[in-house]
Amino acid sequence: MKVVDLLLLHPPSVYDFRQQSILYGPVSDMVPSSVMFEIYPIGFLTMAGYLKQQGMRVRIVNVALRMLTDPAFDVREFLAAQRPAAIGIDLHWMPHCHGAIEIARLAKAVHPDVPVIFGGLSATYYHEELVRDYPEIDFVLRGDSTEPPLHQLLVALRDGGPLDAIPNLVWREGGQVRTNPLSYVPRSLDYIDVHPELLIEMAIRHRDITGVLPFRGWLSNPTTMVLPLKGCAFQCITCGSSNTTCAMMTGRRKPVFRSPANLAANVAAIGGFSRGPIVMPGDLLQGGRKYAEACIDEMAATGADNEICFEFFDVPPVEFLRYIDARLPNWSFEISPESHDRVVRHAMEGQAGYENEAMEHMLREALKLDCRRIDVFFMIGLPQQDHRSVMETVEYCGELFGWGDRRLQCFISPMGPFLDPGSQIFEQPERFGYRKLAHTVKEHRELLLQPSWEHILNYETEWMTRSQLVDATYDAAERLNELKRRHGYISPRRADGVAQGIAEARRLRARLRDRHDGRMDPRAAEELHGEIARFSHSTVCDKRELFWQRGLLSFRLPAIGRVVLQTLRG
Repeated sequence: MKVVDLLLLHPPSVYDFRQQSILYGPVSDMVPSSVMFEIYPIGFLTMAGYLKQQGMRVRIVNVALRMLTDPAFDVREFLAAQRPAAIGIDLHWMPHCHGAIEIARLAKAVHPDVPVIFGGLSATYYHEELVRDYPEIDFVLRGDSTEPPLHQLLVALRDGGPLDAIPNLVWREGGQVRTNPLSYVPRSLDYIDVHPELLIEMAIRHRDITGVLPFRGWLSNPTTMVLPLKGCAFQCITCGSSNTTCAMMTGRRKPVFRSPANLAANVAAIGGFSRGPIVMPGDLLQGGRKYAEACIDEMAATGADNEICFEFFDVPPVEFLRYIDARLPNWSFEISPESHDRVVRHAMEGQAGYENEAMEHMLREALKLDCRRIDVFFMIGLPQQDHRSVMETVEYCGELFGWGDRRLQCFISPMGPFLDPGSQIFEQPERFGYRKLAHTVKEHRELLLQPSWEHILNYETEWMTRSQLVDATYDAAERLNELKRRHGYISPRRADGVAQGIAEARRLRARLRDRHDGRMDPRAAEELHGEIARFSHSTVCDKRELFWQRGLLSFRLPAIGRVVLQTLRG
């Protein structure tokens, strides 16, 4: 077996989830992945592409997905068969803190001399604790742009070079934690790309298709992401990537953008292999109207016909939507007002302070265009939000459904399972009416092993306890499901399936709460064992509502075939 310079491993949320009996709840219903959060960060792809340009070989393995899809997949046995020069594990989202460290322990037990490198926003926040308290972690690379520092580290490890000059690096020396300056904060993102051909090459070279897939069900919903910017101009208090948080954690005090030509070229490259949708997170309008329009012009010039899904943090000008509509044949967008309630929305401090009337005007005008889809997202667990407010938000969704255009979709979900490390409510919970129930990595790891998502949540608010947050979530889900059925958004059969899932989750939760000694009811444990998706999947909605279902017709097979042949010949 050929040695790879870097083996990138994406862990499940909880390492031994196949043996655990935990009611994880609907914490992942608004994202493509399951409750094991098997979707790996886009940074895996940009790191692999950058390192390939430097002559290095990288392999990506979605360990979480391999474990989900193959009950016989043995992680230790798999790791023992590899010959990596270094191992990288992402701790981008805090819900991975159990799985990431357990995978690191296995890797170090199997390959004691192979360095283990952590990265991601959560690893950045907890860099000192990770290096100090977990000997299986050798290095942490801080920041949101680690491709060049990672290359420098791999070269230094290979050649025995010094470590103290590598930017953003945290490491151990003589039992002490060394923290190098966070000095690599690039002002342009044109050096990063998502190279779709890399995944094909990895799948063929290592005979492992599942290991490179971004999430479960991706082949029937081949959604790709192109990152136009990093950082944020907004100050939303719940966000781990807000302006304040980025300034503290990544050294980025204002957003940095890819050039319109570079962004469009990446869209075209993906379009050469896939007809699936391309999501563009981060709101192009943060770069100004002129920049956003230049991006649209450049994408239009490529002739790519993929559906482009935009994200807006504020109400976009109707004229800008018309600009998109006149140039792109397939487009959609999403917006997250979080609550219909003006008091709640403005309590977010820094959330775009728009009013419902402005949003509704924009939505009505957008529906006059050829926009394919509009997703409106609401949240449970916000400041000043109580059960009544949550249910009124659901009724507001019903009012939007009443417009009679099924392109307009509404969703609501709990904020969970954790507050984002570094966000304003994580740093100053009392100021915003929150009580934080976990502070360290160790405490978060312990929460992830609790019997139900009610006990996994790392917060409660002045307005709702954890128990009341769960009640509000299930009540809101039931009512929203009824409204979608009434207005023809989902079929009666699909609505019945969601309703049944909610009812089963409620019954299991009640059985878990019957025990006062903190242990799980043995009967409930037997029912839950190995069935996490059954009670924690498509609870607040049918997850298929989020997807653009297309299947194999989404792929441009001749282009894929050419890469396969080149890889086999190479």
